[in-house]
Amino acid sequence: MTKDAQKTALLIPEEKYLTSGVHIGTQQKSADMDKFIFKVRNDGLYILDVKQTDYRIKVVAKFLSKFDPDKILVVATRQYAQKPAQLFAKSIGAKSIIGRFIPGRLTNPILSSYIEPEVVILNDPIADQQALRESVSVGVPIIGMCDANNETKNIDIILPANNKGRKSLATIYWLLTKEILTERGQEEYNVEIDEFEASI
Repeated sequence: MTKDAQKTALLIPEEKYLTSGVHIGTQQKSADMDKFIFKVRNDGLYILDVKQTDYRIKVVAKFLSKFDPDKILVVATRQYAQKPAQLFAKSIGAKSIIGRFIPGRLTNPILSSYIEPEVVILNDPIADQQALRESVSVGVPIIGMCDANNETKNIDIILPANNKGRKSLATIYWLLTKEILTERGQEEYNVEIDEFEASI
């Protein structure tokens, strides 16, 4: 495979991205996310460019693989994000805050649940805005899974994707897990994508 072909080769067939709805955005679009939009559907839904999503998964995995796993924090408030985010964190050895984010977790050392991460991954900067604010105030890099309607002002690495759908979230977190482990030199990951999917 040539260098150019490697650059453009997707992690999974494009069809799999599409059937899991990774590309399905929202009916609102922020100016920040304009460059990640592929088109607007007749029903008004903004469609994300899966090639950019795929590329950003590789970028995020390469970036995260440089950190001590224990210093990575994954935050996921949304219902369908909780199971895949938790499994992702467990698989790569990261910490996670799933469900309600108690204010002060990143800023108040007096709290017994206080955490000092070196990098934070937000499932949705809107739903996880408390974690976003605290990450900004302590000055750690922030990776944000951003849908068409997200603002990206304080996000250091944007991962454009449907951050609300069950199958989309399972796909993204599964791919991130596989890619990070590959970057660390661990080729085998035998957990199936379905295991990342939240129950209805």
